[in-house]
Amino acid sequence: MVKAVVFDLDDTLISERQYIESGFKVVSKFIGDKYNLDNDIVFECMNMLFEESSKEVFNRVLDSFKIKYSKEELLYLIKVYREHTPEIEFFDDVIPTLEMLREKGMKLGIITDGYKETQSRKIEVLKCKELFDEIIITDEFGREFWKPHEKSYKSIAERLGVKLNEMIYVGDNVAKDFVTANELGIATINVNRKSGMYKINRVDRKFLAKYKLNNISDIFDMLFNTI
Repeated sequence: MVKAVVFDLDDTLISERQYIESGFKVVSKFIGDKYNLDNDIVFECMNMLFEESSKEVFNRVLDSFKIKYSKEELLYLIKVYREHTPEIEFFDDVIPTLEMLREKGMKLGIITDGYKETQSRKIEVLKCKELFDEIIITDEFGREFWKPHEKSYKSIAERLGVKLNEMIYVGDNVAKDFVTANELGIATINVNRKSGMYKINRVDRKFLAKYKLNNISDIFDMLFNTI
C-alpha cells in the first residue's frame, strides 16, 4: 500500500529553464550596471549563448562584449547566479495534485540535487515547507551523495515513517532519478515535461521509471487504479 509520494524538484515540480532565466536576469543586470551595457541586450546574448551550449555561458558572454575579466570576477558572477532569489513558480498541475494527495492521507516529500544554497532559495520562494512533510537537499549530505546514491531515498523514507516499498518517487531525469529507487523497491514515475532539460533517448532499462506520465495530475488516477 502506498503511503508516501516523493518528488524531484527541478523539471518535475518547477521549470529548470525558468530558474535559469531568472538567474540570467540578475547576472545580466550586474554585468550591465558594472560595464555600462544595456541589461536587456546582455540578457538576450546570454540566452542565445545558452541555446548554443550550456557550458561556460558567463565566460562567453563576457568575451562577446570584449570584457577582460579575472577568475575571481567570473567566480563572483557564478556566486551571484547561485545565490539570487529566483522568480519561479510551480507548474500549474502541482498544487491541485498535492492537495488531492493530501486529502487521501498521503505523506509528501522532496528529494533534490543541486547546490545547497541554490536549492534552499528555491524551496523558500516556493514555500515548500508548508506543502511537504520532508525535504532533502542531497548536497547537505555531501556532493558524493547526490542521486543516484541511495542515502537520500532511505533517509526520506525513514523521516516519513514509511517503508521503501510504500513510497513512490516521481522525477524526470532518467540518468539518475530512478535507477536506485528501482533497486530499492520504490515505485517510480517519470513525468515527461515538454520543457524538461534532461531528455535522453537511449538508456539501459534499469534506468527507466516503472511508469510514465505527461502531467503530475495524472498520478492521482494511476495511484489508485494501477499501483
